[in-house]
Amino acid sequence: MKINRRKMRILITNDDGYEAKGIKVLADIMSSFGEVTVIAPKKHQSGMSMAVSLGFKQIAHKDLGNGWHYVDATPASCVKFGLNTMFLDNFPDVVVSGINHGSNAATASCYSGTLGAAMEGALNGIPAIGVSLDTLHPDADFSGVEKFFGDIFTKLMKEWPAKYGVYYNVNFPDIPADEIKGIRTGVQGMGRWVREFKEWDLGHYAQYGITPELLGQSSAPVVEEGEDLFMMVGEFTDDPRNPENADHRLVADGYISVVAHNIDCTDYQETGRLSTILNPSMSS
Repeated sequence: MKINRRKMRILITNDDGYEAKGIKVLADIMSSFGEVTVIAPKKHQSGMSMAVSLGFKQIAHKDLGNGWHYVDATPASCVKFGLNTMFLDNFPDVVVSGINHGSNAATASCYSGTLGAAMEGALNGIPAIGVSLDTLHPDADFSGVEKFFGDIFTKLMKEWPAKYGVYYNVNFPDIPADEIKGIRTGVQGMGRWVREFKEWDLGHYAQYGITPELLGQSSAPVVEEGEDLFMMVGEFTDDPRNPENADHRLVADGYISVVAHNIDCTDYQETGRLSTILNPSMSS
């Protein structure tokens, strides 16, 4: 696939909302590659994966000018909105989602609204990339992304595979640009979160330099009589069976990780084994 920087039509979204610093940095980076249209959630939508805004929900849209829009919906729904309105007759050349404030490496990718938006692009046959930085801080240092992502994007688009359903998950370490060791292709790391629910504590937000309001919440939440208030946080536990090129390990070692994903969730090796159990006559 050849890139024409003057003519590429680029759809950008995220899951942190249209006011996040990360999406503004991404829009600036991508503007050198073509015409940028931003369609992002009105409010914070982390952890939505590929969820969509169903159920006849009223969905607000606002044209903010200069190619920027917000939609009061999930990241995947923002992509859907664009493909069904502004890009109805001519899909964009690429969907780029991010820059997420927080890692989407390892099994975080299963929950990610950033990658859910990329999946929606891939589902529609559009090249799609999710980009994340390993920090939740709202005023994060994106210099590493600014320095390296343009080259990564160029190389990915130049050699985009013909295979249907591919999208890429790119994660940056939270270190200064000149300390990044390089770029590594990896695999999705495995692990899980433990001790995920804690009693709600306003002080927990401050550890990450954020406020409840930044996440569309309230610093003085109202609860009904008899309710207890919790927050979902948790601690990630690494699976010791992970290979050295597990994406979260690469990021922890100071590398940019790039992992190829696909919307086809079929385990083909297991399907072959399963057929010998359920359809032995067909597999012989």
